[in-house]
Order: sequence, then structure tokens, then C-alpha cells
Amino acid sequence: MPVYQSVKLPKPGPNALALITTAVSEGVVKATEPRHVTAANNAVGNRYLKRDKQDAKTYYPTERAREVLAMLQGIAEPGDLPITADIPQNMPDIQPSADASGLVATVERARALLDDGDIVNARIVASVAYATAKTAAQFAEQIGATEKLIAKARRMQADALLIEARAKILIAVKWDEAQASGKASKGGRPKTVSDGNSFTSEETGLSRKEIHEARKLAAAEHREPGIVERAIQARLSAGLEPTRANLRAAVGTASATKEARGHNLYETPPEAMHTLLALETFSTTVLEPACGRAAIARMLERAGYGVVLADLVDYGTADQHGELQAVQDFLTSQPAEDGSYDIVTNPPYGEVLNGFVAHALRVFRPRKMALLLNLNFLCGFADDDRNFAMDDCPPSRVYIFKHRLPMMHRDGWDGEKASSRMNTGWFVWELQEDGTYGDKEKWIPTRRVDWQDYMPAEAAQTAESEAA
Repeated sequence: MPVYQSVKLPKPGPNALALITTAVSEGVVKATEPRHVTAANNAVGNRYLKRDKQDAKTYYPTERAREVLAMLQGIAEPGDLPITADIPQNMPDIQPSADASGLVATVERARALLDDGDIVNARIVASVAYATAKTAAQFAEQIGATEKLIAKARRMQADALLIEARAKILIAVKWDEAQASGKASKGGRPKTVSDGNSFTSEETGLSRKEIHEARKLAAAEHREPGIVERAIQARLSAGLEPTRANLRAAVGTASATKEARGHNLYETPPEAMHTLLALETFSTTVLEPACGRAAIARMLERAGYGVVLADLVDYGTADQHGELQAVQDFLTSQPAEDGSYDIVTNPPYGEVLNGFVAHALRVFRPRKMALLLNLNFLCGFADDDRNFAMDDCPPSRVYIFKHRLPMMHRDGWDGEKASSRMNTGWFVWELQEDGTYGDKEKWIPTRRVDWQDYMPAEAAQTAESEAA
């Protein structure tokens, strides 16, 4: 499988793109000017280039660079790709190790499999085409390609998503038929079918959770025929990316609505901030991209820092000068320039967490970033964003709380207060002189700390009793 598939690729700037393109075309590139050295080192951090071990100014292309440029070359027409003084007008003629440019052919193959009734393989091939087209659209948009090229990639993404959805619906129907006839395992003990006569989720190519989602998708299509295709087309017509998440939301198959769940806000306890501010210092102005009701921001301000506030939800939060928070999705936001602010936040958990941390490191590239995270963030290997944040750009240090922090209840919760069962710590990333984070060859330094040691005297007794 090509290296770019299912990976959220970091954006190279104009200088980096010029170096990457030259490296792929010529097999090697020299970075002599300071701005090119900086760009090349950033490209190394993003795994587009690798540095020569003897000559620090000589760089070679990685397989990721070859695959990405081949992918764009495969769908671009003359004039679709950006042209600057530093970037060649024509992409190099690349022969990648995998067929990275056959997006249209892959989509057509998935459609043919579906028409032939091979729904399991149709879903698999469509899933590959969806990931490839999604990456192509995102990368083309990042480097300033034409709207025509971006739209073309999104149309292929939409085609693949529709084929995948139809295959899932058919799988769900067959699963229900098998259950009705006693040939599908419903789970639980004892088994609901005799040994040797079981239709398992593994045979469908989907997990049990995915089968459940597919059944909801099938039910929505049964209630309102054509809703899936209309939902996907509506995203394209609006100039938006057609994604699985948006499809689930559009056809009403999400597990719960935003209104039903309420906002995912758990205010950070002061104990956490007292500890961080005693152990770390930051730049004059700090970005709080998930500010909520300013639990973190207020303590930063009291410590003498200026704070830029933002959140996905409009809480009407204002800084000490009365400036209202920005309302924005951090995952699609862009900084004024690399490293413009340090970042301190308690990021949203759940399915957006990995992307949130990776986006901060790839796009914002703060000089220093402190995130309050569950210690489980140290683990896991199946998510590319998590691997990027912990392996490619590891934190410089982690402060592990020996005593659990007081419970962080959901905003507006008026039920019984519980004690916390979550082990947390401050994960601190710090940019090094060579433009990288952490040291991939060494252990991440950890230090066990007790928040009780950093509490102001007047608050320590109250906080300890609440955490007990």
C-alpha cells in the first residue's frame, strides 16, 4: 500500500516543496541558503526528505515524497499545480514503487466489483480509493493547487465513498439475512449457532462496530431511498469535502446528536495549572485553542501571560482585556506563522484527540506546547497521528501526577460528584534548534509530581478533601 494512504500529510511551504520536488527529480538536493536549510530540516521532520549522514546540507527524497508527487502528477493537468520562482513548472516524471496515480482506475475497479456482487472486496477497494483521493485533495489544497484539481480529487473521493457506503449497506442486509436464518453469530455466550455454521463479522470484512454502523446506514437508506447519494452530492455542491463523518451526520446514523450529548467541555482543575506554572515558563503570549470557559486562560493571565482564546464552541469567553474568543475548528485552523504562539490547553478527548495534537505539531509548530493528557496517550500504535506525535515528534518531557487530579465533570453537570479514575500528566513539547521535537533515539523523560506540593496554602486543604 502506498505510504500516503490513510495518512494526514503535513503541508510543505514553498521552499520545502521546491526542495522536495528537486530531490525527487534529481535524486538529491543541496540546501545552501539558511532559508533552504530551515525548509529542508522541516521536510526531514515531516518525512519528505532524509539528511546525508556525512554532509548536513545534502538531502535525499523519501518514499513518501515520491508517492505524494506521483499522486499529484497522476491527476493534475497543465496549470493545476502552483508555480513559483522556486518550484519547477512541470512535476518530474516519477515512477513510484506502487501505482499511486491510478485513482480513477481504482474507483472503477471498486464499482465493477460491486456490480459483480463481490461486495466485500468492493468495500475494501473503495476504502483504499477513498483514502487516496482524500489525501490527494487535502495535499493539493495545502500547496495551493487550482480549485479544479481539488474538485477533481473530491469527486473521486465522493465516488469511492458512495461505492463503499453501498457495499456496506449490502453487507448489512446479508448479515441480517444470515442472522434471521441462524447462520450469523450474534455474539454472547453460549453461541447462538452451532460450531462450523457461523457467519462471523471477520467474514464480512467489518468489525462488529462497523456492522452496527452499516445496519444504521441501511436503515436510513430504506426509510429514505437515495439519501446517501444526495448527502454526498450536497457536500460536493457546497464545495466541501465529502467524508464518512459528514455522511453519518447527514443521514442521521451518528451515535448521538450534538444536542443530545451537549458540549464536550471538562474544565481543567486549578491544581493542574498550579503545577504546570511552577514547572514551566512560556512565551509572552500563549494560544489556548480549546479555551472553554477559560479555566486555563485565567490562571495563565494571573501568572502574567497574554492569552489568545479560541474554541470550536462559542462560549462567549473573553480575555482580561475584553477580547472575545475566536470560534473555529482547530483541526482546520492555520497560524499567522510557524511558532507564532506557545500552546497550553486541555484538548478535546475522543476521536479528535490524535488529530488535534498532530495538527498542532505539524501546522502550528509552537516553540513550546503543554497538553493535559490521559497517560494512555503514551500507548497505542494503530493511529498515524498518535504515532506522529509520540514517535516522529516526541514530547521533551512528561510530568506524571502521582495523585489523580480532582474529577473533571462535564460542563453543566449537576448530578452526584465522583472522584477521578483517570491518570493524567502534562505532556510538554519543545522545539529544538534543528527544527525538530524531542529525541527519537532516547527515552522520553518523565517525572512524577504531586499537585499537592504546588498548591497555594489557602487552597491545598480544600482541594485535597475534594479529590479524596
